[in-house]
Amino acid sequence: MGEISYKEKLNHIKALVFDVDGVLTDGTIIITTEGELLRTMNVKDGFGLKSAVDAGYHLCIISGGSNEGVRKRLSGVGIKDIYLGAHNKTVQLSEFMEKYNLDASEVLYMGDDVPDVPALKKVGLPCCPQDAVAEAKANSIYVSHKNGGKGCVRDVIEQVMKVQGKWNGNFDAKHD
Repeated sequence: MGEISYKEKLNHIKALVFDVDGVLTDGTIIITTEGELLRTMNVKDGFGLKSAVDAGYHLCIISGGSNEGVRKRLSGVGIKDIYLGAHNKTVQLSEFMEKYNLDASEVLYMGDDVPDVPALKKVGLPCCPQDAVAEAKANSIYVSHKNGGKGCVRDVIEQVMKVQGKWNGNFDAKHD
């Protein structure tokens, strides 16, 4: 009957891969007088990432940027596979998939811009934020209703975990 819906594809996801700028951030970069590049990330996305790590999913970050603060923040939530300075993201994506013996159908990738398109084409569930460029949207099966840096990462993580019965809405209230 044709292509299965993205909701059915959620059942098969074992790994989630995210770009940084425009996905985990809103794409804005603040430049200090010393030339340091500063970004902001959404804490709800951070909680989603940590929840996915704790539930046993393989998480990966592939970014063209090379800010070590990004690595520190994301390794702090438990992500081990972080590739910075990636200019051909399919190289790192292939390495990650090989490392965990993942089939394309088991991988969700979320990217927002032209450099993400080759990676989006390589996975079973290509996704993008609401404010992604047209090329990323055209190559995504799911377009989040949330913008980059504004909860789009949490959106896809929560959907995967809920469909698979791994999202726990009864978190300990003292967890702050």
